[in-house]
Amino acid sequence: MKALIGISTALLILVGGLIWTYQKDQRPEGGAKSITVYCAAGLKKPVAAAAELYRKEYGVEVQLQYGGTGTLLSQIRVAQRGDLFVAADETAVEAAKKAGAVEEVLPLCHQYPVIAVRAGNPKNVQSFEDLFRDDLKVAVANPEAASVGKATKATAGARWEELAGKVTVMKPTVTEMAADLSLGSIDAAVLWNSTVPQFKGIEAIEVAQFANRVDTVTVSVLSASQHPASALMFARFLTAPDKGAKIFREKGFKAIEGDPWAEKPELILYSGGVNRPAVEKTLAEFAEREGVTVTTVFNGCGVLCATMQAMTDTSNPKFPDAYYACDLCFVPPVAEHFPEAVMLTETIIGISTQKGNPKNIETLADLAQEGVKVGICNADQSTLGYMTQGMLRSSALEKAVRKNVVVEVPTADFLINQMRVGALDAVIVYEVNYRLQAEHLEFFPIKHEGARAVQPFSVRKDSERRQLAGRLLAFLQKHRARFEETGFTWLGDQAPVKSSELEIPPWLKQPPEK
Repeated sequence: MKALIGISTALLILVGGLIWTYQKDQRPEGGAKSITVYCAAGLKKPVAAAAELYRKEYGVEVQLQYGGTGTLLSQIRVAQRGDLFVAADETAVEAAKKAGAVEEVLPLCHQYPVIAVRAGNPKNVQSFEDLFRDDLKVAVANPEAASVGKATKATAGARWEELAGKVTVMKPTVTEMAADLSLGSIDAAVLWNSTVPQFKGIEAIEVAQFANRVDTVTVSVLSASQHPASALMFARFLTAPDKGAKIFREKGFKAIEGDPWAEKPELILYSGGVNRPAVEKTLAEFAEREGVTVTTVFNGCGVLCATMQAMTDTSNPKFPDAYYACDLCFVPPVAEHFPEAVMLTETIIGISTQKGNPKNIETLADLAQEGVKVGICNADQSTLGYMTQGMLRSSALEKAVRKNVVVEVPTADFLINQMRVGALDAVIVYEVNYRLQAEHLEFFPIKHEGARAVQPFSVRKDSERRQLAGRLLAFLQKHRARFEETGFTWLGDQAPVKSSELEIPPWLKQPPEK
């Protein structure tokens, strides 16, 4: 496989490469002047601080509406307006997804419940069982309104009604309970661990019952948003290590750091040429929605892998953030950088001829007929060429067919163009290539176990745009119909696989014919 991609990078870039750049101008020119954010009350301090910093830097007003996560979700469903939803737990976001209320979801931080008490723990609270003591004034959150209340109810299980009947007060938000505890009107309350440092005079008691109740705080773009690019820009700001995530850390939260901040980031995608008809429009829409630049290099996967290897390492600013190969056999050469792959689509390989098939060509053996002008993809530059070579070798036809080959190119779209001008009698292409000119050509699937290509999508493990690349994958998965319309078979609902476990089929390891 190394020999397959050991080609001069300068030549590779010149031969057959197509670079497409999609971008959308974003604020301060063209973006929204204000956005509305529904924010869980316990996250008020870091989100408000980040919003103020954002206003100072970009002149955008962030209108914040606070409440319990459950309460906010109800408001979002009824109002059907606003831009972002900062939720305290994942189940609320899942509910919002099912209701069609949110789109993109970005993680912000982790938090878990604790029993909060007055500083010094004067009532000697040590366990979850202490919440049931008669000498304690206890507060818990309403599980219908606040995520921490939902977590408390789940932990209490069958004893929830007993606890609910025992507590001194039940509040709609975590911050109201923390304020009461700080003032001394109650002795204990179940709060988020991240809430405790935000209030004076209280401390946290961690108990075993809450150990496995870690929740992920997220910021989601509302489906009702009229300014998704502006919403996503602030969401990226909230997660950036040197912006919002820094503020979350300073406020005592365990932040989940997102991509480094860039007002308008550039995402670099390397893609096999076969994918271009299916993704071109979707990439442009993604760039517009995100307010980013997507630079896509379309080429044969041999060319793409060789270019990546020639860069030596990922410190090169042009090293791709994501890689969308023509077939899984071209993932192992770069598995070090792309350790996981999602199989999105597949397409079959066949022989395309002129309309009416005047040379009566339907099989690989027919390509060896006298006087037939054949076009194939280059095995060193292209996945299709590599797979074509493997099929011909395993069928003992390589020498016989190669004597008729008059054209070898990096990508199959060049072969289709040659067919349209009448320069060739037959070409080996993907079915999706043929479909672009189906009214002018014929297509005959090749009867060989290797005549099937699967297209995997991978995100580079150390990409600074890893979250953005992950959202691109999710965006592609939402547009299944476009892939099917262009002739692909959809596979994108499957679980990711480890690139190191992808094996090159035996028929692709056949030695050259002698």
